Amino acid sequence: MRVFGGRRGARGHRDARTPGTAGLPRAARVLLGCLPGLAAVAALVLCAYGVEDAAETGARPATARPTATPFTAPRPPIVPRSQWLGDAARRQPRPHYDDRVAAVFVHHTDSPNGYDCADAPRIIRDLYTGQTGIRDWDDIGYNFVVDRCGTVYEGRAGGIERAVTGAHTQGFNHRTTGIAALGTFTAGMPVPRPMIHAIAALSAWKLGLTGTDPRASVRLVSSNGLSRYAAGTTAELPALAGHNDGYMTSCPGAALHSRLPEIRRLAARLQGRPPGAHEGHSRRPVSSDPGPLRSSPQPADRERGP
Repeated sequence: MRVFGGRRGARGHRDARTPGTAGLPRAARVLLGCLPGLAAVAALVLCAYGVEDAAETGARPATARPTATPFTAPRPPIVPRSQWLGDAARRQPRPHYDDRVAAVFVHHTDSPNGYDCADAPRIIRDLYTGQTGIRDWDDIGYNFVVDRCGTVYEGRAGGIERAVTGAHTQGFNHRTTGIAALGTFTAGMPVPRPMIHAIAALSAWKLGLTGTDPRASVRLVSSNGLSRYAAGTTAELPALAGHNDGYMTSCPGAALHSRLPEIRRLAARLQGRPPGAHEGHSRRPVSSDPGPLRSSPQPADRERGP
């Protein structure tokens, strides 16, 4: 009798196979049986690489994006022109504007110093009457006037916030603002501290609107040959300058002009700038000629500044 023990053993082994592999060759069945193990090994390798990559990524220093620090100053309190003009206003052409304020010119009004600050509006009104009457200007030439108590007054019409073209410095009326100290500040005359601080605060705000350091220099192009520079000449001037830096005059007086370095430093500090000379120094050409005007030039736009 033949014994089929081997066949029975084979049948039992076949029953233990993975379902669905009965028709596959032996080599294929062996490979499929190894797949779980291979998958585990591959997972371990990928995990190791992932951990290593994550460690390297975490070790890399983060690249910080540079952030621009805006050096600006708050607008100081400014008394509107309506408070000093009263019923003295005359009919005048509409104001002209520039695209920005690149520099400040400081002046003095060459008027008496011993006034009561309560009389400042009347004195400014008298200045307006003289400039628009005797001189036949279209408006007061200064953009702002500061009295000895530190009160800031709006001067020329057109808007406190805007870059109004003034009539204060021949050759450099465009893209500048004119600040007049109410009084006479020739050599030996004291310059009141409140006035110094007010001029600095006003300059810091106006120049801060264009990111200009009050201690820097700017290059302005003269638009009038009656200035210190021939028309079309590029002049490097302080961003916070005295009238006599751009025009042949003794204005703003030796006493006030000698205080300009202090005013520049104070204005820079009010903008939040670090100490040090020439911080933010700019050599970017800034033309004082705005190009073609939208309307015919007014008398003050023909550089008839003081």
